[in-house]
Amino acid sequence: MTVSNSVLVTFTCSAYADITMFGDVAVQLLKMMGHSGTVPGAFRAEDIPVALEKLQRGIDATPPLPPDNAGDNAGDDDEESVSLRHRALPLIDLLKAAAQADSVVIWEQGT
Repeated sequence: MTVSNSVLVTFTCSAYADITMFGDVAVQLLKMMGHSGTVPGAFRAEDIPVALEKLQRGIDATPPLPPDNAGDNAGDDDEESVSLRHRALPLIDLLKAAAQADSVVIWEQGT
């Protein structure tokens, strides 16, 4: 399934609360983990440590966002940029919990 920004993707494992994110961000993070980016999908418990390591390396290699010009968008909250690094933090926590609990991680189109 092709996933767009307007679609939500929910990541689930038994060891952590569900994580929901925009589809384009989810696919980008999945590809960093070495997955094709298809939704729905899953990682077996034994594959999670490698996926987590790849994700962390990918995030570390991602250039930071340029600093906002304070005067240009002052008061325009809907134009704020959130770095991929910050968007990935909840998913990284979920993957760490899943690895520790030897749990599978699944993802599917969210609601």
